[in-house]
Amino acid sequence: MQLMFLGTAASEGFPDAFCGCDNCLAARAAGGRSLRKRSSALIDNQLLIDLGPDLMAAAQIHQVPLDRMAYCLQTHDHADHLDPSHLLSRSTYSGVNTAPQLAYYASSVSLAKIAETLQRRVSSAVSLDTALDERLNLRIHQIRPGQHFEVGPYRVTSIAASHAPEAMLFLIERDQQCLFYATDTGPLSEEAWQMLAAHDGPIHMVALDHTFGFKQRSLAHLNAEQFQEQIARMREQNLLADRARIFAHHLGHHSHPAHDQLVDYAASHGYEVAYDGLQVMIG
Repeated sequence: MQLMFLGTAASEGFPDAFCGCDNCLAARAAGGRSLRKRSSALIDNQLLIDLGPDLMAAAQIHQVPLDRMAYCLQTHDHADHLDPSHLLSRSTYSGVNTAPQLAYYASSVSLAKIAETLQRRVSSAVSLDTALDERLNLRIHQIRPGQHFEVGPYRVTSIAASHAPEAMLFLIERDQQCLFYATDTGPLSEEAWQMLAAHDGPIHMVALDHTFGFKQRSLAHLNAEQFQEQIARMREQNLLADRARIFAHHLGHHSHPAHDQLVDYAASHGYEVAYDGLQVMIG
C-alpha cells in the first residue's frame, strides 16, 4: 500500500490564516513542509480517509487528481474532516461523468450531517434514501466503531476514538500490510486496546494524533508526551512490526514549531513527522 498525506494540520490549518503567533510566523517564513492543510490521506490513489474541506487544494497542489477515488472512510463529522459539498462536486450536478461510483463508509452522525447539507444545497426533500441515486454516483455504508468489513481490496477494522460521538480510528490492511490511522483521538480506551490486541498480525505504520504537541495533556487529543505513551504501549504489547514507521499527524499551530525543528524533536524520541504531500510505502 502507498499512503499519501494530503493534509497534516489540526482544525485551523498551520499556519492559521488569522494568527500571528510565533509558530505561525515561523511556519510562514519557512514555507515548504511547514505549511499544512487540514488532515486527510489517500491510499493507492483510490481509498480516501476523510472528505475534508481542503481536498480541492490538496489535489491541485500535490497534482493528485481524485478521479480514481472509489472508496472513502470517514473518521467523524467535524468540519475540518467532513465537507459534504464534495459529494456534489464529484457528481453530475457539477458536470462530472467519469468518476467511479464512490463507496462511502461513515457513522450515523456523519451521514446526518451530509443529509442536512444536501437538503440545503439540492432539495428540501433529500434524505439518505432518495439522495443516493445516479446523480450523486454514491453508495452509502453506515458503520460504527467495533466492526470488521471489506472495502474493495482492503480489510478494515473500525475502532472507537476518544474524541467525539461515533468517531473512529481505522486499521487498514492489504497484502499483509497494515496501517493504523489514528486521528482525531485522545488516549485510547481499554476497549480500543483490546481490539488492537485482538488484531491478527503486526501494524506496519501508525499515523497518530499529535494535536497538542508541547502544550497541555488532553482527553480528546494527544500532546507529545501522550503520543509517546501510546506508542510505548503499542511496543510493550508487541502490536508493531519490527520496522514499523510512526508518524505524528494532525498538528496544531498553537503547540508546534515549524517542521524542521519538530522533526529534530521527533527523531530524538523515535518517530517521524508527517507533512503535506508525503508519500510512503507501507511495509
